[in-house]
Amino acid sequence: MANKKVIAVLGATGAQGGGLVRAILNDKSGEFTVRALTRDVNSDKAKAIANMGAEVVAVDIDNNDSLKKAFKGAYGVYAVTFFWEHFSPEKETAQVASIAKAAKENNVQHVVWSTLEDTRKWIPLDDNRMPTLMGNYKVPHFDCKGEADKFFTEQGVPTTNLLTSFYWDNFIYFGMGPKKGENGKLALTLPMGDKKLPGISAEDIGKTAYNIFKSGNEFVGKTVAISGGNLTGKEMADAFTKALGQEVVYNAVPFDVYRSFGFPGAEDLGNMFQFKHDFEDYFCGVRNIESAKKLNPAMQSLDSWLEENKSKIPLE
Repeated sequence: MANKKVIAVLGATGAQGGGLVRAILNDKSGEFTVRALTRDVNSDKAKAIANMGAEVVAVDIDNNDSLKKAFKGAYGVYAVTFFWEHFSPEKETAQVASIAKAAKENNVQHVVWSTLEDTRKWIPLDDNRMPTLMGNYKVPHFDCKGEADKFFTEQGVPTTNLLTSFYWDNFIYFGMGPKKGENGKLALTLPMGDKKLPGISAEDIGKTAYNIFKSGNEFVGKTVAISGGNLTGKEMADAFTKALGQEVVYNAVPFDVYRSFGFPGAEDLGNMFQFKHDFEDYFCGVRNIESAKKLNPAMQSLDSWLEENKSKIPLE
């Protein structure tokens, strides 16, 4: 253990970070060991990864001194932020600036930064095809991450930008799975028209990130975009039908209707789906499945993910 390189993983009890923690711990003969960073070291998830052999360390992502201490001696850092905890682009941007600063101060050799596109490069604020949100954003949870890429560059930190995709895990935890309509039939409701939505298992994001770290400097200074499957709404509904053994239909709602659903973040997500719809050629194009599979040969398809997880999906 003493000779192994430490990868400090932010969000270690979350979807992406947890996947990376498990990937490192499962590679007993690998050159890396994990420092799992989490706000609450006494949570059940934190205790579970500690029992698996991880070094679990408390961190306050809003405190630069806490980050600096947590990164001390680390070879690598997996940087991920969680917009849905606070819904504040400005807060998230400040967090990333602090992460980059702490990485620089510790001479971290490789940061893998889980980011997304700044959609304003495609849809300027004065473009009325979709509403501007919070005064300065089109898709806040995308834009603030894309805008924050610059902090790693400005600090001169060796970084790989990892562009992720829609989590299939959202079907379990975010209320996006099939729901029973008034006719009693299950329907998958997404505002994607007939366009394809790149999706991935959160666990596979962690596995792919680990393989990026294992590749040394190969991906430093580069952007890597990943997906486990680029599928239309109908194709996803058909996969659910097959996995659940009952019909699931695709309900292609308009963007404006989705934005009006009223749950926290509905407008943000409505704009996100519209961006993916309107710029499908770009969005699916960079998330090339074959190149993603080269980085992570164990990448799950939606079919294989559903086979493993269908019992966890709440069907209301």
